Amino acid sequence: MTVEERIRNRKIGIIGIARSGISAALLAEKHGGIPFLSDSASKEELGPNLELLESSGFMFETGGHTDKLLESDYIILSPGVPTSIEIILKAKEKAVPLFSEIEFASWFCRGKIVAVTGSNGKTTTTSLIGELLTAGGYDAFVSGNIGLPFSEISDKIPQNGIAVVEISTFQLETIEDFKPDVALILNLSPDHLDRHGTFEKYKQLKYRIAENQTADNLLILNKDDKEIDHNQIETTAEKQFFSLNSTDATVYASESGLYYSNSGTANKIIETKEIQIPGKHNLENVAAAVCAVKRFNVADAKIAEVLKSFPGVEHRLEKMGKVAGISFVNDSKATNISSVICALRAIETPIYLIAGGRDKGADFKLLIGEGKNKIRTVVAIGEAKDKLFQELGRDFSVLVAETMEEAVELLFEQAIPGETVLLSPGCASFDMYKNYEERGKVFKEAVKKLRNGKSENEAVSR
Repeated sequence: MTVEERIRNRKIGIIGIARSGISAALLAEKHGGIPFLSDSASKEELGPNLELLESSGFMFETGGHTDKLLESDYIILSPGVPTSIEIILKAKEKAVPLFSEIEFASWFCRGKIVAVTGSNGKTTTTSLIGELLTAGGYDAFVSGNIGLPFSEISDKIPQNGIAVVEISTFQLETIEDFKPDVALILNLSPDHLDRHGTFEKYKQLKYRIAENQTADNLLILNKDDKEIDHNQIETTAEKQFFSLNSTDATVYASESGLYYSNSGTANKIIETKEIQIPGKHNLENVAAAVCAVKRFNVADAKIAEVLKSFPGVEHRLEKMGKVAGISFVNDSKATNISSVICALRAIETPIYLIAGGRDKGADFKLLIGEGKNKIRTVVAIGEAKDKLFQELGRDFSVLVAETMEEAVELLFEQAIPGETVLLSPGCASFDMYKNYEERGKVFKEAVKKLRNGKSENEAVSR
């Protein structure tokens, strides 16, 4: 079936009236489809998104999902929509096909697709791959779970272009034909257990990124990650590995340098100390990204040039400068415990930690070993604050704050020059904020407010 046959005059149900859902609706209508959007949120909650729909003339419903969705030829799910809700179960009973927004968007992409998944480092690696490909002379289009929906750009990518797409388990849950030319699984640690139930289910969903790949495609894996079971990944794609521990990998990074092995010969691309973004976890991200772009023969000199200047991404270990000698770091994108652990390892000073939000089934006790000699105080926020207090209160001083501003002020009063206040929540943001970006911005505004009220000011730097 051609893309036109899949779209033209088809009734296309779309669940979720946010950026992904609206982008999918616009893409469907552009190619002759008849979209109908549905959201459980009220008109008041949807705000500007609803105004856009009304001005576009789309059919939609709010405040819940009715059986009108079941009249669709198929249904597209926005990433945040659980497959366990009643309307989805009804759709399955009636054999109405379900597709993720990523799957739907991929039908229109004429260029190659590089797809990045994993528990941590996806956004940094996706962004870096985009930068490296651009430096190598390619038209690279970065999208997906990184913030820009794939649907918004997929049909604009030329045949010689490359889509670099960040993929979550939510999106992999309902793929059918999604087939990346290059797929990466960066690492695996427990996450989204509130939705998927078990770590094993979560891992199996991650492995789906490779299920449609064939022998002319490439699957890149972390050789050091013991949770990635290479034997469980059913694919005929070529496999390559990146590593910080084994020289027997396509890309190997150590304290001395970053190496690419081509036909048994290892070439040093760059000295490790010259790489701009800090931390062992980022060295893994760099190795993964280099492995991906070497598939497209990006030159070593271009790679080194980018790595010397790439600053990382907003809301991920983002340095906010100092106030009265105290450093502030915005790591709002750390939505699971392994991300928080990466942040603790990357910061060398004593840490005053802001954590909490909507719990995803996290085991906060995992922070005890890593933070024992580093964390001075924890301020717990959001729905998970009671759980944080229960699991960490015996090992750390744990305070509770109702707002981000209160949390920042509490820790500013406790910290001394040379120490760090770190926002690294280990939780989702949806109890207090629209997304982790908004949470990070509120943190930055709170730091700015402190700065404006102090005489020992220092400029915000990134």
